[in-house]
Amino acid sequence: MQFDPLNDALASIYNAEQAGFYEVTVQPVSKLLGRMLDIMQHGGYIGEYETLENGRGGAFKIKLVGRINRCGVIKPRHSVKRTDYEKWESRYLPAQNFGLLIVTTNNGVMHHNDAKEARIGGRLLAYIY
Repeated sequence: MQFDPLNDALASIYNAEQAGFYEVTVQPVSKLLGRMLDIMQHGGYIGEYETLENGRGGAFKIKLVGRINRCGVIKPRHSVKRTDYEKWESRYLPAQNFGLLIVTTNNGVMHHNDAKEARIGGRLLAYIY
């Protein structure tokens, strides 16, 4: 029984990356996880991924490229004002302009740089660097 599928998925990706694997399978499939994988792929942290259909709701097969130093979910999901991104960057990322915070907003799931440009706040979901 999974209590936090998002945390389980990011932990599986991180553990496979540290073990030196070239691909990992993460289940179950969700729209939120798919959007987060899109952001991670666009940032260059993972390679291509595909959706596999199986009897338990499907899975994502993700190709790893060896660029993830650390990733994880942020709990509790803190609210972020549009002016406070620097505070949260310094708390969860090791250096300025290094890594991504993934944020859910009224305009969908995006990384913090896009949210800063759009001048909107939201809730923190995860970090990756």
